[in-house]
Amino acid sequence: MTIFEDIAQAVIHGDAPRVKQLTEEGLQKEIAPMKLINEGLIKGMDVVGEQFRKMEISVPEVLISARAMLTSMELLKPLLAKHDVKPRGTLVIGTVKGDIHDIGKNLVAMLMEGAGFEVIDLGVDVSPQQFVEEITQSRPDIVGLSALLTITMQEMPEIIRAIETAGLRSQVKIMIGGAPVTQDFCDSIRADAYGEDARDAVEKAQSLLHIM
Repeated sequence: MTIFEDIAQAVIHGDAPRVKQLTEEGLQKEIAPMKLINEGLIKGMDVVGEQFRKMEISVPEVLISARAMLTSMELLKPLLAKHDVKPRGTLVIGTVKGDIHDIGKNLVAMLMEGAGFEVIDLGVDVSPQQFVEEITQSRPDIVGLSALLTITMQEMPEIIRAIETAGLRSQVKIMIGGAPVTQDFCDSIRADAYGEDARDAVEKAQSLLHIM
């Protein structure tokens, strides 16, 4: 088994100490950080995402794997910056104003980071103005809006209107998700994509940016 397969398996099993150890070994062998990410971490998280989609594992298990993956990313991120390696895209994500639920948002953020995206997490109860300010400052490729309640998902069109009013709508793709959200709602508020679950959100983001 190669070191990449070992890393992938450690991620799948949520073994954070093993993931960290293997990452350090890979770096000692002068394996490129991006190669460790693409052929180890992302391969592992792809399996985890597929298992989650098939309901073979639950949210807590996905979070354990994602946290194991992040132990490696903490070692690799500074090296990526040093080598001027660009992320596959930048995502700004937050739970909308009035809503403090964050498990789904956190899951999406972790899987997106595992897929090679730079993620800027604004947290929960995020106002339209906060999204606008972050878009202005960070120039992300995608903005992700999350809501768990039917009443708070009505904030989503308000956020899109605020982005339009600021003249920023053409600069970003807008993705939405959360328990009450549907494709019909996505179409009605003219968002660019709807993520049915965390794995679907990653695939939709890749599709929006034409990443294979």
